[in-house]
Amino acid sequence: MDIFLADYGWIVWLVLILIFVTIEMVTLELTFLMMALGSLGGLVSGLLGAPWWLQLILAVALSLVLLLGIRPPLLRALKRGGDPSKTNVDALMGLGGRVVRSVGMNGGQVRLDNGETWTARLSPDVPPRDLQPGEIVSVTAIDGATAVVVPSEGNTP
Repeated sequence: MDIFLADYGWIVWLVLILIFVTIEMVTLELTFLMMALGSLGGLVSGLLGAPWWLQLILAVALSLVLLLGIRPPLLRALKRGGDPSKTNVDALMGLGGRVVRSVGMNGGQVRLDNGETWTARLSPDVPPRDLQPGEIVSVTAIDGATAVVVPSEGNTP
């Protein structure tokens, strides 16, 4: 067994590196990339003549150092460059609009400032009344496909 590992251990390391890189390409978490780099350390130590048990220890140690020391700050740096713009429901919170069809507690329609027309109802946090077409509103929540709105300050129909 020792003779086989001494002669063909580099193939095992190459296969492990390829497997880890392939998994990393699917997950994109940098975990398997660090394990692939640790396996690369095992491969290099094997090519330099280290016994198989030392190759294994070096690969595991290098993987752990990379996973615990390099991966967390690298993930933080990558998240820092993310897109700061809000999307989906988050982008609608606080967005203004105008009433198209009378809005009350049971429903109505509003055209938001982004050009979309939504089914809307009055928020339960405001005194019940009907908002007339042309009044300015703000979105406070999204409930399914319904915008929950409140009248804005300084309404001018």
